[in-house]
Amino acid sequence: MKIGVISDTHLDKPTPLLEHVVRTYFGDAEIILHAGDLHRRQVLDVFRGKTLYVVAGNRDDGEVKKWFPERHIIEASGYRIGLVHGWGPPFGLNKRVATCFSNVDCIVFGHSHRPFVGRKNGILLFNPGAFCGSIFSLWKRNIGILTLDGEIRAEVIRIT
Repeated sequence: MKIGVISDTHLDKPTPLLEHVVRTYFGDAEIILHAGDLHRRQVLDVFRGKTLYVVAGNRDDGEVKKWFPERHIIEASGYRIGLVHGWGPPFGLNKRVATCFSNVDCIVFGHSHRPFVGRKNGILLFNPGAFCGSIFSLWKRNIGILTLDGEIRAEVIRIT
């Protein structure tokens, strides 16, 4: 199973680049996860027809925060995936999100705009980085792919 992962779009509405990325990289994804800071709900129009899970982030407007939870657990192909945006300073974020869920195989998060793939206590931690780019990262725009096929793997994809 292929799961598309995106975070920190920080947009008011879909852009041609976002539409291209969704078509090109997520076209065959069975599920898409948005780890918050989409900014406005209209951004989600680009994902119509897809199975989509979204959590609210700290920079989302009131409508987004009203419609979407801060945390969510998704079950897919026998795996449990925790989805959360994240909070606080970027340093130590991985440790903070690792405590958000129990009994999960993977935690997907955003917030720092920095890509991260690692493990803590056997749990895969995955931050795809920011779609909007980042002054903190050499990787200006990123998305991610989770692959579930007997194991769970994460890949960060740089958008150029």
